Amino acid sequence: MIAIIVLWLTFVIPSSAAGAPAGDPARDSALRAIAAREAAKEAGAQDFVKEPPRAGYCANIADAAADARFAWQKEQLAALERQVEERIQRLEEKRAEYETWLRRRNDFLAQADAGIVAVYAKMKPDAAAPQLANMPEDAAAAILTKLNARAASAILAEMEASRAAGLARRMTETGRKTEGAPAPAPKDNGRS
Repeated sequence: MIAIIVLWLTFVIPSSAAGAPAGDPARDSALRAIAAREAAKEAGAQDFVKEPPRAGYCANIADAAADARFAWQKEQLAALERQVEERIQRLEEKRAEYETWLRRRNDFLAQADAGIVAVYAKMKPDAAAPQLANMPEDAAAAILTKLNARAASAILAEMEASRAAGLARRMTETGRKTEGAPAPAPKDNGRS
């Protein structure tokens, strides 16, 4: 259709134009170039097919892709949530097991503690001193604190001076802890 209009303009306008020179070569060559360009574009089947461009496909499925991605992420989050809940449950089971074990241990120590203190209270100081000297410092100090002052001093008198001084220091630190004052961090003398 455009080609017909251009051809019509090429032949009709030069003859009907008033005052225009009949043989203007620049105008004629420009019109012929336009006509040739338009003539090369013949109407084909592709001119009548309305096919969306490839970018249109991506735009058309963007919502569906976003929905699918959201569903996948939701599924992944649900799986992670299940894993976290399982781990929390296992930790709760371990905590309960630990509390049971700790309660049994404390009960045993309370029973054994009273018995041990009674044993050391009845021992001669020269027999008790080497045994307490070979114990961990915390345990020996705890036993000495529960003994009466006369028995504890007799046992400390039988010990090596450095070990007795360490136990006395530990006993005073333990006394400060019970009174609410902060005690220095315990030192490990390598005796365990």
